[in-house]
Amino acid sequence: MAAPVNIPRSPFLIWLNITITVVVAGIGFIMGFVQGLEVQLVILYTIISSIALLWGLNYLALIFEAHRDQLGETEKEVVHDPAVGPVHLWRGNRVLILAIAGLLILYLVLVATISEFRTISNLITFLILEAILVFAFKVSKAFVYNRSAFTGLTILVAIIVISSFTIEGFVSGVNIKSILVFAAFLGIACVGQTLVALLGGLDLSIPFLIGSSNIGLLYLIELGVPSWLAVIIVIVIGGAIGFLNGILSYKVQGQALVLTLGMGFAVSGSTQILTSIGSVFKGNVFGTVPDWLRNLAAMNGETFGLSFPPIIVIWGAISVVMIVGLRRTAYGRYIYALGGNRKPARLQNISEFRYWTLAYIISGVFSTVTGALLLGWSGGGFIGVGEPYLFMTLAAVVIGGTSLLGGYGGYGFTVIGVLVLQVLTSFLIGIGLEYEWQKFIFGLLIVPMVALYGRLPHIRTQI
Repeated sequence: MAAPVNIPRSPFLIWLNITITVVVAGIGFIMGFVQGLEVQLVILYTIISSIALLWGLNYLALIFEAHRDQLGETEKEVVHDPAVGPVHLWRGNRVLILAIAGLLILYLVLVATISEFRTISNLITFLILEAILVFAFKVSKAFVYNRSAFTGLTILVAIIVISSFTIEGFVSGVNIKSILVFAAFLGIACVGQTLVALLGGLDLSIPFLIGSSNIGLLYLIELGVPSWLAVIIVIVIGGAIGFLNGILSYKVQGQALVLTLGMGFAVSGSTQILTSIGSVFKGNVFGTVPDWLRNLAAMNGETFGLSFPPIIVIWGAISVVMIVGLRRTAYGRYIYALGGNRKPARLQNISEFRYWTLAYIISGVFSTVTGALLLGWSGGGFIGVGEPYLFMTLAAVVIGGTSLLGGYGGYGFTVIGVLVLQVLTSFLIGIGLEYEWQKFIFGLLIVPMVALYGRLPHIRTQI
């Protein structure tokens, strides 16, 4: 009689998965009461999470067994040579070894420079991170197509678990809502960057469009333009700038980075010149933000009468449309085809110019939407509000696993990258690290992630 579909053959793996599930469920059960949830909710959440975790662990075990069977067949044909052991160890694990060494150096630097960091809990956190890093690298080898998604999710879960034990109130409703709100801003800004990256391009005008739309929208409202019309005008202008970015970068292939950066500077400068006429404030516009726009982006905003920020719902809807659209529509398939290998795509009469420019138009539109939403959140216009998004949009796309060479990844991957960045940011702030240290750690995170994903052959080599 055949074994159930999602149960591994090894009794050891079965009991290991059950043990892990029981331990995690017990921790979650206790944390539920610590957070003051109702008994019925604690029991319901524990049951659901236990089933999901056990299913996931068994799924991983099945992949391991299949991968082990393949390795076993291969190793039968290999003659062991002790002399090449250390060399093989280095060649097969050099990325992992360098990542572990980098994390160790980071920990030692933090301990040496920040006295508050010298605690037992931080030492335990460091050891757990090292263990999770090893786990993510090793297990990800069993995933051929979704390695980056698995690695990103592993890191995300690890950060959440570690943060919940080291920072009081990290898993509270208020903090989770705060993380999701800021993740929504970044996630919306990453829509265009993801599409452009799938084609093998980059859009560095995003932060400048965010800042320009932020002050430009409030400037139009103060001139007496109805707020809804002002939003439409700003979005249309953003799309037009994206169209110019697309045309210029398409005509001068390989220079998208420089061209979009130059366009961003030009847009930012012209917006400041326009809005500063007759004003002593450079780069700032003061006025009254409409209540409906404040509600969309505020932490205490309401969605259909419920105390839930509408921007989170907006980002959720955009995520669903993007993920489904890229996988199920002709536009999405053509994006992957062009990013994977342009020559065969051209032979299929797929217009590279059309889809290239459309990706940049979408990038411009969602950049201005992000700027408008940030205006509702802050209540005032500031040209520099988009500066952090120059790095963050690229980091989210890269950490999520979308290839900057094009053809591999997707917005679902970017969502993972966005959540990793925001949860990590909340954790670093919670342990008292300054913004400079946060950027440093983000940079160290990107390097091993890119190295890990870089081990996958590019899609065009498989066509």
